Amino acid sequence: MYLEQFTLLLAVFERAALMLMALFLLTRTHLFQQIVIKHRRTPKETALILMLFVCFAVFSTYTGVEVYGSVVNVRIISIICGGILFGPWVGIASGLISGIHRYWIDIDGPTSLACLITSILAGLLATWIHQNCDKKNYAKYGIAAGMLCEALTMLLILLLNEDLQSALSIVKQISMPMITGTVCIGLIIILVQDVDDEKDKIAALQAKQALKIANKTLPHFRKNDRDSLVKVCSIIRQETNADAVAITDTNDVEAYVGMGEENYLDSHHQISEMTQQAVNLGKQIICNNLNVHHFHSLLIIPLWENRKVTGTLKIFYCQPHQISHALREMAIGLSHLISTQIEVSKIEQLKIMTSKAEFSALQNKINPHFLFNALNAISTLIRIKPVQARQLIANLADYLRFNLEKGDELIDIQEEIHQVQDYVAIEQARFGKKLTVLFDIDPVHIKIPSLLIQPLVENAIQHGIVPARTPGTVTISVKQQEAKVKITISDTGVGIEPDVVKRIYEGSLGSNHIGMTNVHQRISLLYGAGLDIKRRDSGTEVSFFASVIEEKAC
Repeated sequence: MYLEQFTLLLAVFERAALMLMALFLLTRTHLFQQIVIKHRRTPKETALILMLFVCFAVFSTYTGVEVYGSVVNVRIISIICGGILFGPWVGIASGLISGIHRYWIDIDGPTSLACLITSILAGLLATWIHQNCDKKNYAKYGIAAGMLCEALTMLLILLLNEDLQSALSIVKQISMPMITGTVCIGLIIILVQDVDDEKDKIAALQAKQALKIANKTLPHFRKNDRDSLVKVCSIIRQETNADAVAITDTNDVEAYVGMGEENYLDSHHQISEMTQQAVNLGKQIICNNLNVHHFHSLLIIPLWENRKVTGTLKIFYCQPHQISHALREMAIGLSHLISTQIEVSKIEQLKIMTSKAEFSALQNKINPHFLFNALNAISTLIRIKPVQARQLIANLADYLRFNLEKGDELIDIQEEIHQVQDYVAIEQARFGKKLTVLFDIDPVHIKIPSLLIQPLVENAIQHGIVPARTPGTVTISVKQQEAKVKITISDTGVGIEPDVVKRIYEGSLGSNHIGMTNVHQRISLLYGAGLDIKRRDSGTEVSFFASVIEEKAC
């Protein structure tokens, strides 16, 4: 008896192995892989899967081993695997169809009705597992469901048969192999799930490689010149083990690294017809049987900017058939990242250019303002103190000449202080004893834009000292504080109104305080933080911190 049961168990494993092998071969096909990894399948795809598992179930009935009028088969295994893996349309439908078929081919058989009932129940149970259980536990629950259904089949055979003795003989003979054989459910589920897991692992590796390349190339894209693009090509070539890598625009090869790069050192070369086709169509081109300049595999991927193709990424191999699906998917992800990096780098450059334009515009607004006040002061002195007026004209000429020569360049803060001293000389000549100016300057040499301190000194004099009834003092302080330099202009004048401070910060102040407003905006552009304006018991204190900035920022 035990030998016969063991033989039947081997028969069950043999038929389950056939199903397993068939599924293994199917999982190697692209169509089946695409269907498996989808979370939402089309009706056509679902029908295709249903037909597959119905065929498995029906075929297992025909190829089963007959024992006392019953058939030892793997129908329940097919139904549960289909239902758990692909849901109710496959599970319930395959259970119903294969169950009716089993009943129909042997209506009067001792196990036909029991097999019909348990086939339908197997489809329902598999559907419940699919909808309510975690995917990682599908194999475990599938085996349990299979054993439960086969055990229920044995029970129904005993309950539904009038010939109890015959039913007992059948159950004794087939129960162990049928119930034990359901462990194959776990193997089949794991096999199919591995397709999905394998895709996830490959996608993760592709994403990791693409992000690694993107991280290495990001600093070079910020510079956006030919040397930087050459370095980008070198990184991509190293990471993809390619024989050559090129980046093009829509007309010329911008950078080329690898075999034959000596031909691309002198000047830009026009892109090939194949590359032009990729640009025109906006689609990737794969060629695994190329025969151009020792290259036999080529992948061309368009680079996009604002939904328009602006260039291509080309990856060459000397050996044929090197453009695998995994490489293609990785390269597509990489091209998206590169396209994004190019857009970001251009946006950063535009921001720098915009900041520079705004900075120059603000600075140019100050120059006429200062010149108007200086000429007013000199015109006052021409008649009463002509000698001093001539000296002030010389000071003004030196000041303006220096300012015109420097333009929007960064200058040493000591040079800026010299500019302020020229301005103060003019203002002291104008206001006489009413104005005292003190300088407290550390020997620092940080670079700042010109006309950054002078407007603040002008504001302290014009809006602090001049309105006061008594003489006042303006103190100009430049102090080193760790890595930064603090510039402070304080006065003992009438003091600034809180409402004026608020409007300076908001940028809504009128033209009478244009110097303060413009300097606040310029400092904000340069250093990220504007002026710190405080009203004191006697007068006003204005300060800001200067740090090292790059030439291009101004």
